[in-house]
Amino acid sequence: MEEQQQDFIMFPSHTTGLMPQEERLEVPNKACRLTIGIPKETAWLENRISLVPDAVSQLVKSGHRVLVENNAGAASHYPDNEYSEAGAEIVYESAMIFQCDVIIKVAPPTTQEIEMLRGKQVLLSSLNLAGLTEAHFRQLAAKKVTALAYEYMKDRDGNFPVIRAMSEIAGNTSILIAAEYLSHPDYGRGLMFGGLSGISPTEVVILGAGTVGEFAARAAMGMGALVKVFDSSVYRLRRLQNNLGTRIYTSVLQPRPIEEALKTADVAIGAVRPQGGLSPVCVTEEMVQQMKAGAIIIDVSIDQGGCFETSVITNHKNPVFEKYGVTHYCVPNIASRVPRTASRALSNLLAPIMLKVGDEGGINNILRTDTGVRNGVYLYNGISTNRYISEYFHLPHKDIELLIAAFH
Repeated sequence: MEEQQQDFIMFPSHTTGLMPQEERLEVPNKACRLTIGIPKETAWLENRISLVPDAVSQLVKSGHRVLVENNAGAASHYPDNEYSEAGAEIVYESAMIFQCDVIIKVAPPTTQEIEMLRGKQVLLSSLNLAGLTEAHFRQLAAKKVTALAYEYMKDRDGNFPVIRAMSEIAGNTSILIAAEYLSHPDYGRGLMFGGLSGISPTEVVILGAGTVGEFAARAAMGMGALVKVFDSSVYRLRRLQNNLGTRIYTSVLQPRPIEEALKTADVAIGAVRPQGGLSPVCVTEEMVQQMKAGAIIIDVSIDQGGCFETSVITNHKNPVFEKYGVTHYCVPNIASRVPRTASRALSNLLAPIMLKVGDEGGINNILRTDTGVRNGVYLYNGISTNRYISEYFHLPHKDIELLIAAFH
């Protein structure tokens, strides 16, 4: 009885009620106010803008200051008054924009724009490696900039949301472009895209079963065309058919089937994924020679070199040329052809990130907790954190997680 009583007396001393408790302190608000600059794009024929007025309104209502360079949204049909009504400050000097804490633009910054940076800022932009040099990265590094590339950012599912959004636009738009030139009296011989009772449907060959290929196929099928899709991966072909919800002609990327399909094709869409930084050439010059007169080639892969041997880069001012009677459309950055839509798609992805950066108290806090945003970093306080860029441009490389821990 005495032993039981002793046990009973000792037992309560191990309960949380009698143990020392942690002092509960009020957690301070980590949120911070950002000064965000949106410059006017200076890259040739870049018509998009990174944030549309609706997104700016959200940021301003959350306590952030947004500076927009005058006429920055004009090419996307977003006038200055829409930004000012959303709460943005319209700035007439580029230098003021590049003094902001965060600069958000579409194209990579030019040498002149980098010179205007005050240093130790955050830069968000696309990263067109084909047009950049080692000097570009070293100049950014000297400013100790933390730079993020849209193309490298991931979402919670591990996908690349900006690439997917722009690819969806490129896929849909490529078919609309093909329809426009196919009906042209000179280039396409006045043919209507799609199908009509008693008339054979338009034949469309799509090289690549990724996002661009999928949305090109959706648009073409919606207009009544007969679609054939080629890809090097049977898995991607199977996934494409599952996503479309119907059985279509598919084949692996082999010269003989491609050659036979192109002979009767009215439209050929090149959307092959790059390998080692460049898209493989899948269609030879001889294959193009055998295509029908008036056929249309839309080489979406021209951003990575193109997958047609006859492709030569064109632009939005002079988008097409004719070779062997076949019209070639080889404009990089097809999404810029529909800048208002592309700008809104881009803004829908970037605005939540900026709101989260403000709520979490700065970019460093986001990079510690959000692996998807962290994946977009290629420079952290001027230090290269992307292994591919470091090796390609001969830059010293550091692991970003170690850098974040060191700068914390």
